[in-house]
Amino acid sequence: MSMAWKDDIAPVLEAGDARLELIAERHRDGIEAQAYDPDIWTYFVARVDTPEAFETFMRTALEDTAAGRRYVYVVIDKRSGRVAGSMCYGNLAEADRRLEIGWSWLGRDFRGAGLNRWAKLALLSQAFDRLQAERVEFKTDVLNERARKGLLKIGATEEGVLRSFNFMPGGRRRDAIFYSVLRREWPEVRARLEGRTDAAA
Repeated sequence: MSMAWKDDIAPVLEAGDARLELIAERHRDGIEAQAYDPDIWTYFVARVDTPEAFETFMRTALEDTAAGRRYVYVVIDKRSGRVAGSMCYGNLAEADRRLEIGWSWLGRDFRGAGLNRWAKLALLSQAFDRLQAERVEFKTDVLNERARKGLLKIGATEEGVLRSFNFMPGGRRRDAIFYSVLRREWPEVRARLEGRTDAAA
């Protein structure tokens, strides 16, 4: 492995039923078919509810990925071959070997079917095994009970709340709650995600 993350980010990741591909123009139709479900965006700082908002989502994702600001992956359900959603690496702090996994969503047809677990396994495996990260963090809205339960289920540690963290659509100030997985915890978390313990998601 090189010392630069941009050189080591794989264009395709796979685990279980999930295949993750770095976002490209060819994914546009598949993403758009899922993206107008309002339930996806309840706790996001931006929403995709118009064609213009979708164009902004696509343009930003493509530009950020090309520039190495974020790496946006499209999640594909290997069983059906359909685009299921998106997840990405962001808040990259390469000098400190720290990054965030976030901006995560799955379309209505793909929630609760185990795809989130496989996608997180793929992303965490690359972060720790290929990029040699020391810390992977996650954050969500304190009101987002589904995401909070999901993060605990995969083995992330709840760290605390940063109050009045940012504005949300409509003007509400969000309290953000942080979770993390550290390098020393990765073997146990991997076992959970691979289903080798009773606590698998």
